[in-house]
Amino acid sequence: MLRQLDELHVSILVPVYNEDPGYLRLGLESFLRQTRRPDSVHIVDDGSTSSDYAEVRAWWEQAARQAGVAGTWQRVPNGGKRHAQAHGVGVSPDADIYITCDSDSCFAPNAVAEIIAPFARPRVQSVAGIVIATNNRANLLARITDLWFTTSQLVDRSGQSAVGAVTVNSGPLAAYRAEVVRDNLGSYLNERFLGRPVMFSDDSLLTLYAQERGLTVQQPSAVVFTAMPEKWSHFTRMYLRWMRGSTIRSVWRMKYLSPARPAFWLHLMRWFQVFLVQMVTAWLLLVEPIAFDNLPPTSMLWVPFLIGWAQGLRYLGVIRSDERIRSRAVTWLMMPLAIILAWTALRWLRWYGMATCARTGWGTRQNGAEVSLSAGPTSVPPVGAVPAQRSSPTPVVKLLDPESEQTLEIALPRR
Repeated sequence: MLRQLDELHVSILVPVYNEDPGYLRLGLESFLRQTRRPDSVHIVDDGSTSSDYAEVRAWWEQAARQAGVAGTWQRVPNGGKRHAQAHGVGVSPDADIYITCDSDSCFAPNAVAEIIAPFARPRVQSVAGIVIATNNRANLLARITDLWFTTSQLVDRSGQSAVGAVTVNSGPLAAYRAEVVRDNLGSYLNERFLGRPVMFSDDSLLTLYAQERGLTVQQPSAVVFTAMPEKWSHFTRMYLRWMRGSTIRSVWRMKYLSPARPAFWLHLMRWFQVFLVQMVTAWLLLVEPIAFDNLPPTSMLWVPFLIGWAQGLRYLGVIRSDERIRSRAVTWLMMPLAIILAWTALRWLRWYGMATCARTGWGTRQNGAEVSLSAGPTSVPPVGAVPAQRSSPTPVVKLLDPESEQTLEIALPRR
């Protein structure tokens, strides 16, 4: 089994558009320190206007050559993330597995080895990694986003994975059998909704292609670090893009997924739950007080918080050596803020995103990087250094996995 996995040609596709050079280099360094290095890395600068990345490119080409990692670096006219990925696919015809990531993705050292491990099962067509914030302590918004995002992956997505029906892989780290990407490249590049080209929701579309062929799973030991929004404007635009993409993808799932697949029924149940929650909430907050003079039950004030804290215990199961447990506990205690945010601003943004799903533009990073890797705790080493050659101890994150009842130790990126 291990020999079969070792023989797979693994290619990493890295689309780049107006990314912060510090985050880009941090991610590229992480490819070189992998326990199972990729066979090739294909970087495509999608017509960036904020930088030409000359220094990062010069460092990368030398470091990759020394590490024995093949690759290409292309600069192409701006065509969107999907077209940038397609350029990478075009120069890697021998790949057996494509790993997709974002330009600010920083892989844990065993991420490649872990993300391809489920492909030992022939029916598995795609694998989702676990996304953790690099900048989780930047401010309150980053903390709450990290809490919400990590918990949803380890609760909701883990449940989907148990029946081989993960509906959406995350952009910072996902892997696909090469045929899933190559055979659907035409429709992937030319998706249209209401006559307009769709520029976002690329990860969910690739996951849909994989669902049509077999199992889509999550690998909780494949960890990637990414930059979470630090400003509300950035978060709002990102969330609206997600909600618009989710709406479009929901239409395609209902149209193309077979009822014989668990993913179809999970998707149907999700929308039933969404509408049921809205109806019950409106009834308790509007109809009961106005029509029957009954105030909402007090349980509405505390039950959601108890459920949130219970689910958030999975967040405490991710132990980072670069962060004290009391800091993570403080973040966990902020779950009521995340729930209030979900019940207020995010609820309206969700419905607004659904109503405006015909706006299919990307929406972020048009004027440069939204988040920058500042000098200090997350700064990158001097040009020319190869992280794998450092002799200082590497911090680790311990992920408590209830399915295997094991503690997984995963090295963190150098901070």
